[in-house]
Amino acid sequence: MTPPPAAPHGPEEPHTPGRTDAAPGDPGSSLRPGASGAPDNSSGTPGRSETREERADRKWADLLQELRVAQTGVQILFGFLLTVVFQQRFPTLSHTDRTIYVVTVVLGAATTGALVAPVSFHRLLSGQRLKPEMVRWAGRLTLVGLVLLLATMASSMLLILRVVVSPHDTALWLVAGIAAWFALCWFAFPAWARHAARRERGVAKGDEGGAEGE
Repeated sequence: MTPPPAAPHGPEEPHTPGRTDAAPGDPGSSLRPGASGAPDNSSGTPGRSETREERADRKWADLLQELRVAQTGVQILFGFLLTVVFQQRFPTLSHTDRTIYVVTVVLGAATTGALVAPVSFHRLLSGQRLKPEMVRWAGRLTLVGLVLLLATMASSMLLILRVVVSPHDTALWLVAGIAAWFALCWFAFPAWARHAARRERGVAKGDEGGAEGE
């Protein structure tokens, strides 16, 4: 009588649904979703895979680069405004021009305060584990600073053009045109690009949904 075949060494492992046994050294095993060291992109969700803190760190680094550009411009402009009052021709300015100058200086100071405020936020909230909240408030203050910077530049141009251009109505039209151009470049174009990107994503999602429905 022939004896039955010997069982394999060790207890037999139960088969788990969805599990694929790969031989050691199989290059395909490291590329499967959920494998150690390999990102799982099976969900197909676009964008970065990062935690809330990592996202805050990245946005803070981006915000610092933006602030460097804006702060440089406002510091030069505000420094120029502070020296105007000491020029020999300043006493000859009309009451209206002096009023415009005062408004311009106040706007410049407010702009500087808004664009430097993120530094204060970082210093006072550092170590409090409030990085996402700090980035949110710093972004809002930066946007306020850009609006104030636009108003400061428009007021500065009005002051200068009223002295150079005659009649004064021409200066008003020139300043209005330049202010509209700044608003278009700084706010309208980014808003349009953001809206267009959202619309394209919506259309792409709609196409995917239609394909799945078919």
